[in-house]
Amino acid sequence: MTMHRRSLLAGAATLPLFSIESRAQSRLNITIASSHPVANYWVSNMKNVFQPEVEKHLRDNGNAHVVNWRESYGGTLYKFQDTMEAVRDNITDIGYVGTLWEGSTMPLQNVTYFTPFSTGDHGVVANAFEKLNETVPAIRQNWNGLNMVPLSSYITDSYHIWSNFPIRSLDDLRNRKLAAPGTSANWLQGTGATPVDGALTTYYTDIQTGVIEGALSFYVGILPTRVYEVAKYVTECDIGAMYVGGIAANRQRMERWPAPVRAAMVAAGKIATQKHIEDVAARITSAKREMVEKGAIVSSLPAAERERWIRGLPNIAKTWADSSGPASREVLNAYFAAIRQAGKTPGRDWDRELAA
Repeated sequence: MTMHRRSLLAGAATLPLFSIESRAQSRLNITIASSHPVANYWVSNMKNVFQPEVEKHLRDNGNAHVVNWRESYGGTLYKFQDTMEAVRDNITDIGYVGTLWEGSTMPLQNVTYFTPFSTGDHGVVANAFEKLNETVPAIRQNWNGLNMVPLSSYITDSYHIWSNFPIRSLDDLRNRKLAAPGTSANWLQGTGATPVDGALTTYYTDIQTGVIEGALSFYVGILPTRVYEVAKYVTECDIGAMYVGGIAANRQRMERWPAPVRAAMVAAGKIATQKHIEDVAARITSAKREMVEKGAIVSSLPAAERERWIRGLPNIAKTWADSSGPASREVLNAYFAAIRQAGKTPGRDWDRELAA
């Protein structure tokens, strides 16, 4: 009887320990959001890589904190024009910030769009920005001044031309209307083509109705639009992969999170970047295969014609640098140093032209 009583007491004594341990595990409500749906490959990376990696890191390092994700994907909180403001102003704790839409507030992060033909290797571009976000003071200050902490780096694959006419030489672009929204309009200078503003969502109809005759785009982005149905000629000219932003956290919000949670966010962001690089590579292959199977005709712009295009461009990097502040030179040099350190040879040495 005594032994039985002691056994019960011993068993009961363990119960509060489990209860205390359970209470010690803090739960944090964290909102994660985007302007695009999960079907978008950038957002898919947020939900299917970044979030699980945060949870895994916390489990593997003490399991003292649990994140209760409040997901607002697909533009339910804000649209693509407001991705920076949404994170900056804590409309969301974490979100995809599209630096490509922030030419005035984040000009230094848009260096890739002013240095076409630098490299078509999207992995090199992503890794370059992982480094730039950490090591270039002006870029760090820009993120910090906008109340954000960058956690990952997103990119496009290399840009090419989709058209409803064959392109065998640069002369075939003369007097043609091509969709080249925003900064990409600069890439057509000297070709004789007319850049027309637009968006991925309008290309199909615009080509079908004669508003444009083709578009500058990239395999992964253009596949869902089915543009290859009305512009079956795909001319690979490797204009370059572009940095487009990435996952970022509201700085003030992040500073209030426990240190293990902050560490989990940083670690998960780095993994998300690498998985994004792998995902884009796989998507390029499958997108190209699907387009060809459905009638697209893929060819490459002859090397001599591509070189002619590159040399015919005005010094758009200088135009960007002159309007982006003194730190633009440092950013340009650091970006091209990262490209060369990765063993790549830029199609045009924009950084050296600026120094000359």
